[in-house]
Amino acid sequence: MEKRLTKVNKMYAMQLATIFVGFIIFGFSENIKGPAIPRIQFDFMLNESQLGTLLSLNALGYLIACSFTAFLTRLWGIKIVSIAAFGTMIVSGVLIYLSRSYPMFSSSYFLMYIGNGMLEIALAILGARIFVKNTGTMMNLTHGFYGLSSTVAPLLATGLMSVTVFGHTLDWRGMYLVMLSLSILPILYAWRSSFPDDDLPHDDRVPLKIRMKDPVLWFMVAILTFGVVSELAVGGWLVNYLEKAYEWSAVTASGMLSAFFFCFALARLLLGPVTDKIGFILSLIVSSGISALCTFAAILGGEGLAFLFAAAGIGIAMIYPTVMAFIAKRYSSGSDTAITLTVTLMGVGSVIGNYVIGGIIEGIKHIYGAETRTGLIMGLQAGYGFIGLCAAISAVFSCFLYRYLKKRQELI
Repeated sequence: MEKRLTKVNKMYAMQLATIFVGFIIFGFSENIKGPAIPRIQFDFMLNESQLGTLLSLNALGYLIACSFTAFLTRLWGIKIVSIAAFGTMIVSGVLIYLSRSYPMFSSSYFLMYIGNGMLEIALAILGARIFVKNTGTMMNLTHGFYGLSSTVAPLLATGLMSVTVFGHTLDWRGMYLVMLSLSILPILYAWRSSFPDDDLPHDDRVPLKIRMKDPVLWFMVAILTFGVVSELAVGGWLVNYLEKAYEWSAVTASGMLSAFFFCFALARLLLGPVTDKIGFILSLIVSSGISALCTFAAILGGEGLAFLFAAAGIGIAMIYPTVMAFIAKRYSSGSDTAITLTVTLMGVGSVIGNYVIGGIIEGIKHIYGAETRTGLIMGLQAGYGFIGLCAAISAVFSCFLYRYLKKRQELI
């Protein structure tokens, strides 16, 4: 019995290591782009609209991966799918490093988002299967590791881009190669581990058609979509905003992005028990509302209130893990179906969101003068204002869902 208990504990430790390190790598891959994007934009001579289109097309790769990962999980098992996701990210890092033309770069970047999408679904399914107790706390804790890596990612990326190896500066291409190559670590953990429910009979899994009839799931789709569009857009646009609107240096702007993710990480690490105590839906209302208010105040307050861009991370951090915890609790039987539907449709929002932000910036610039300082400032404020608007919409849908569930006495 003692040997069996030791084996179980060791296996659980390997499962936790896979998830925790997996989220660290995920945070790196998602958020090293902040300091790199202005350099990518310069190297390939892209305007804001083209940059938004690039990010949207890559989010499309993320979306495509989300749509087939659950199928591969049922076919191969979550272990193999997790390893494949990390492997894809390593390959994309090599290809990004080798890219010298825009078509090759955009293809390589697209492949990285395929890996990110696979990883998103795989880690969500792993968490839903493993964390059956204190779900809100554990979901926020694991996602807190994403926040921790996201905190250091912009500064680490900025530092790596200036590192010289054998007389050659890594620049943004070498930086991507180094960071994505770290995916070898979770591959080793996953290889030595095994995961629950890979052998669950297909008959025990609730069909997608039945899930789609539940209005609660559609509320979750809306909440998660607008919340995550707001979250992910910060990594892509905050450094760009601060450098161009306030003429901050790359290091200072990257520091603000790191501060955002520091608040983001602390919220997930410390506030998880609060979601279990006050309820998942009320947590969503409060957190998304805080994020929206901080973002709008930072834009309207100018450079003096720029720290509120970072404070917005406290609220936006709670949306994704809280939604995943809710799904794991409400749809405990075959939660992978509900997770796949929710995250896939969230990916659609990410595709549209980045395109809309780039389009808003470019459109407002032309209204106020495309080549003028005023046009640039107004465009950036309008585009970043859309990020705050998405958080506000997420709060509104959370209120609707709270009312719906309270009437049916189904609040969790």
